[in-house]
Amino acid sequence: MIRRLAIAFTALFLLAVFAAFWAGPGTLERYTNRITPHAPWPLSPEAERLHADLLVGDLHADTLLWHRDPLKRSDRGHVDVPRLLEGNVAIQIFPAVTKSPFGQNYESNSGDSDMITFLAALQGWPKATRDSLKERALYQAARLHIAEQQAPERLRIVKTRGDLDAVLEARALGEPVLAALLATEGSHALDGEVAAVAELHNAGFRMMGLHHFFDNRLGGSLHGSEKGGLTPFGREVVEEMNRRGVLIDVAHSSPAVVKEVLEISERPIVVSHTGLQSVCPTPRNLDDALLQNIAAQGGLIGIGFWDGAVCDTTPAGIARAIDRAIEIVGVRHVALGSDWDGATEVQIDASELPALTQALLDQGLEEKEIRAVMGENLVRHLRENLPSLEPAAP
Repeated sequence: MIRRLAIAFTALFLLAVFAAFWAGPGTLERYTNRITPHAPWPLSPEAERLHADLLVGDLHADTLLWHRDPLKRSDRGHVDVPRLLEGNVAIQIFPAVTKSPFGQNYESNSGDSDMITFLAALQGWPKATRDSLKERALYQAARLHIAEQQAPERLRIVKTRGDLDAVLEARALGEPVLAALLATEGSHALDGEVAAVAELHNAGFRMMGLHHFFDNRLGGSLHGSEKGGLTPFGREVVEEMNRRGVLIDVAHSSPAVVKEVLEISERPIVVSHTGLQSVCPTPRNLDDALLQNIAAQGGLIGIGFWDGAVCDTTPAGIARAIDRAIEIVGVRHVALGSDWDGATEVQIDASELPALTQALLDQGLEEKEIRAVMGENLVRHLRENLPSLEPAAP
């Protein structure tokens, strides 16, 4: 009986692989990155006026993982430059996803399997990305650099405080340009080498997550098998990131890792996309007390837009989570962390962010609080933590 079940599951898997190759990556993404059907979100004149005057920034969109041109408006996924600019987004952080296990869940995963290998093959990634997670990160960075070269008037990669200020000054003069920052979704992208921090930094990466859905050489994931603390290698990597001015993201790290990073990091840390246990008690979210500790050391917490983070993905539901986050950690430490294009289903894409501004007004937030959360906190955090100069040539 067990043997027949194994044969049946294998046959179904092979059929799914064949169907994916036949249908192409577009069909796969339409299934994976969905927008819940909804009527147009109503906007008051006050919300329209306020949103048009905001500095808007988001900490996390996995757009570079998918086989489409970020410069062109797409009929799939949640993010592209046209939709970001339509939503008045000034800053978008783009992490490179390099490994994710089959059957991933919030409770427990091993690192023995990898969906990104399959997706990379399906999308025709270079041969070098087959066996190297670092090469996968570098390839995704190269795609963003190509987009910048093709349309520097609409997209500029930010590596320093000066880069950021230049984009914001251009926007203040009415230029529709996006500041883009590169990040990693987990430091398994280092391929087990501390020296790779410098290599990725030189390629433009300015924020690095420590974990994704599985334990790695740095230590335990929030969704791993062991959920342990930092390893000696992990501590060495954190110290190297501090030395190079790389922002550290603990969005998928175990509580034990987060506590140890808070102990040894000389810089504030980021939780790029999360929710609060007191709002949405799923295993995806760190507990409120730990978020308070992160904020107490100057950290920034990005509130997500998907079900596992907020439990209610309407603009009103996201606004309630943001309001609670302000209550828990203080308004200076709350930002947007959508997880757009991260195999998530949401109810607002990048072009629909004015609906969130409306929901925050409806929630009773003051204008200065809305300005802070929608982007000013992110701008301040980047200005305080980005390097002032480009790294020296290797």
